[in-house]
Amino acid sequence: MSNITALQTGKPQFSLTPQSLNEALQFADMLSKSNMVPKDYQGNPANCIIAMQWGMEIGLQPLQAMQNIAVINGRPAIWGDAMLAIVRGSGLLERIDEDPTDAGCTCIVKRKGEPEVTRTFTLEDAKRAGLAGKQGPWQQHPKRMMQMRARAFALRDVFPDVLRGVHIAEIAQDEPAERDMGAAEDVTPQKSAPKSRADKARAALADKRAEQQPVPAVALPALADVLAAIERATDSDSMAHAKQLGAQMSDGPEKDQAVDAYKRRVAALKAAAERPQVDPETGEMQGQDDWLESYEAAEAQQS
Repeated sequence: MSNITALQTGKPQFSLTPQSLNEALQFADMLSKSNMVPKDYQGNPANCIIAMQWGMEIGLQPLQAMQNIAVINGRPAIWGDAMLAIVRGSGLLERIDEDPTDAGCTCIVKRKGEPEVTRTFTLEDAKRAGLAGKQGPWQQHPKRMMQMRARAFALRDVFPDVLRGVHIAEIAQDEPAERDMGAAEDVTPQKSAPKSRADKARAALADKRAEQQPVPAVALPALADVLAAIERATDSDSMAHAKQLGAQMSDGPEKDQAVDAYKRRVAALKAAAERPQVDPETGEMQGQDDWLESYEAAEAQQS
């Protein structure tokens, strides 16, 4: 690779850190063919390049990332010793004290410029979580497992900016694997297909009957009702109601008769409104009614 250079710092050293995407792809392919990387990465260049990128974001060189990032339940996590190494390498850790015993472990962490933080994980905590006596490391090294839990809780709480949400492998391996729920079920209602010729015939007959079902007729106003409404009309509202009834009638002689009656009624009301009238109380002459003005204005808007 083009970036394999000797660094003169006391004695020759070599850097395999990729400097471009192409170099990273070549390096990932080379690592995937090696039997010195964990099995999760052997024959899988995609996992290799993702692990290198993820390691770079939390401060691990490519080979360190390959050895310290574990794939558990399909997600990356780092081992507890690597988590402590990342925090120490940040230069922000002032002190860490751990006291593992058979009953549990207490971890005290002091970040520079901040008060110390204490986290404890006990055997009782392990029992409540269903971990005590669990087959594997919890039977073989219970003190170590409680120590890793207390350490992870303390470091993740005090150095979230350094660890960037990274999970610790000792905890991740105790968590249940995610269940594959499968593809989403299609709940769209489906019309069931007829099962036999008789069913098909019955379905076709039902569809035909539905098509032939008569549509209920809308009751239209009768001529007598329209004429009565016209005769009763004395203001703009009642005249508008009579006109609306007449508009709903079917075209023909009866509708023409209703139109003529409406026009006569309008002319009669106009003539009555325009005739000067004497107010019986004041003796003064009155002009046309207000309803006529509003009626004429409405008619002007419709025309």
